[in-house]
Amino acid sequence: MSDVFILGIESSCDETAAAVVRSGEQIISSAVFSQIPTHQPYGGVVPELASREHLRAIVPIVREALDHAGRTYDSVDAIAVTKGPGLAGSLLVGVSYAKALAFALDKPLIAVNHLEGHIHAVLLEERQRGNHHLQFPLMTLVVSGGHTHLYLARKNGEGWSYENIGHTRDDAAGEAFDKVAKLLALGYPGGPIIDKAAKVGDPYAVKFPPAQIKHRNRGDKGPAPERPHFDFSYSGIKTAVLRYVETHGMQAGIDQRRQALAALGKPTSEQVISHCDRQTLDLVASFQRAIVDDLVGKTLAATREYDIATLFISGGVAANSELRSTFQQRAAQEGLPVYFPSRPLSTDNAAMIAAAAYPKWLAKDFAGADLSAEASLPLR
Repeated sequence: MSDVFILGIESSCDETAAAVVRSGEQIISSAVFSQIPTHQPYGGVVPELASREHLRAIVPIVREALDHAGRTYDSVDAIAVTKGPGLAGSLLVGVSYAKALAFALDKPLIAVNHLEGHIHAVLLEERQRGNHHLQFPLMTLVVSGGHTHLYLARKNGEGWSYENIGHTRDDAAGEAFDKVAKLLALGYPGGPIIDKAAKVGDPYAVKFPPAQIKHRNRGDKGPAPERPHFDFSYSGIKTAVLRYVETHGMQAGIDQRRQALAALGKPTSEQVISHCDRQTLDLVASFQRAIVDDLVGKTLAATREYDIATLFISGGVAANSELRSTFQQRAAQEGLPVYFPSRPLSTDNAAMIAAAAYPKWLAKDFAGADLSAEASLPLR
């Protein structure tokens, strides 16, 4: 079969991205426009601002990806775009532009689920390494700022199908990192700075009780599943950090740190850490340890329940160094192969979208002119 070059477009949240991928297994180019400076003053993503930034960036970022790949609009074989889930306005920018391109170029249009893209980020890099033979059953944990999901992944011919066996009941793990970082005046995005600050804190200084989930999610429809679900909850630990700050008189120190870091303009992580006292560093380290223990413990419990042969960890939080090392250590103890994407492919990118589109290309699963963005699109 001749090579297939797919142009991927990703705009589900606050990264405008484009990439060209060959036959689902080689990244020819990957370009990402980050909106972190836009959202940093607010300590989180502002949806309206995100949409405007996508409108400004999408044309030049697609041109950049094509230029780096040495290809033209006419020389790609298909256009792939994130359909959902994500922020409605952000998704709409990418979907509208991809539809216009596909129509103007008379190219096939392929709709991709953002969560499937994160899973295919792992598959893409394993194929690049020559690993085409994964053992099944396969489970994947997608953990990011907007998602914390466990899926059983099955290969059906060239395509894939997914069964959700666990999800967050409230905050995603990455969202909890960002909110705690904002509470403690550590800056945005919260995940990377907490990861670094935790290395110099005591992870056992503060004891956070594990989340207790006793009932089914109110949003779950139909009869209870025959086999157990492994759900997550992170709003409780976020509230526990707030209560700790209040009961230990930490607010004055947080206010001083916020003012000092604001005066620096764009402080480095080292500067942020230098403005943290021992109590803050210990709190951050303990918070991260509690999140990691919960993610690893529940995921590995699910792998035992479903007799899993291969485990994928993907999404932005998969870049967290403690999460990686803990998974690698504990999975190795159980003889379970665990795979992560590289750190650049852990966060939102378009290479994963183009890679996930390739099986759909083979199946001629193309989207029509009525394609629309779906902010709450499920993965099946």
